[in-house]
Amino acid sequence: MAKTPAAPARQPVNNRRAALWLLASATMFTFTGVLVKTLGQTLHPFEISFFRGLVALAVILPIFARTGGIWAGMKTQIPVLQMTRGVVGSVAMFLGFYAIVALPLAEAQAISFSRNLFLVPLAAFILSEAVGPRRAIAACVGFVGVLIMLRPNMGGGEAGMLLSLGAAAALGHAFLVALATVLVNIASRYDGSVTLMFYTNTVSVTLIAIPTFFVWQTPNMQEFLMLVAMGILATASHNCFIRAFAMGEASVIAPVDYSRLIFAALAGFVVFSTVPDIYTIVGALIIVASSFYILRREAGAAAASGPPSP
Repeated sequence: MAKTPAAPARQPVNNRRAALWLLASATMFTFTGVLVKTLGQTLHPFEISFFRGLVALAVILPIFARTGGIWAGMKTQIPVLQMTRGVVGSVAMFLGFYAIVALPLAEAQAISFSRNLFLVPLAAFILSEAVGPRRAIAACVGFVGVLIMLRPNMGGGEAGMLLSLGAAAALGHAFLVALATVLVNIASRYDGSVTLMFYTNTVSVTLIAIPTFFVWQTPNMQEFLMLVAMGILATASHNCFIRAFAMGEASVIAPVDYSRLIFAALAGFVVFSTVPDIYTIVGALIIVASSFYILRREAGAAAASGPPSP
């Protein structure tokens, strides 16, 4: 019978440094989103997702040569958790890319930001993080912002998004990213960031290769170069993301990722000539306000209680 690996002590918490890593991740992901949306005009999201994983593997494989070889990099104490992370991350990535292609960039990002609200109950149930009534209420208020962005038709007039496939994909992506965030927080206590990325992308390429076969369209040279750039940026963004949650508390640093909303709105206007409507702006502001309230509550609690136990 396999022995359960003993969990090593968690590295010291540094929420400020973790927030900087997360900000870097948000910046690079915005450029990734621009490339994904542009490529989505001619290529299927499955194919884009496949190249994202393939390029990521090509980027991280040389790193193994400097860290004891590929077998050392693949070694993990938690193979089941790593495979689970891979499946969750693969589906989340495809849904996110589908949403970016199907919706205006700012709207796709705004809806996906509800992942930080999903993170509140997930962190409580899986990580056993304390969730007080004020924090729970703030998360519920944030979900009201999501409903405003979806602007359901209450009887006549504009139909709004009404959970279109693109909006549903963005919501599904949000939930799965929140789940993946919690799993990263656990897995990073056992394995390094390169190992985490290796399993994420290996599982991703394996799973997504199957549907990609049926929608394959050979990219031209310009598309190929954009796919490579997209994969490199996405890999760097993911690495920063992992580093952030390895050293920071999930419920504290997650709201920093909302800088993506500003970046996405600017990119959408400059590159795609789109401007967020009033529903998106109001809904996003509610989510951001709720998230920063949670951030302030958690930061104050952490300062009062001292460093958390491993």
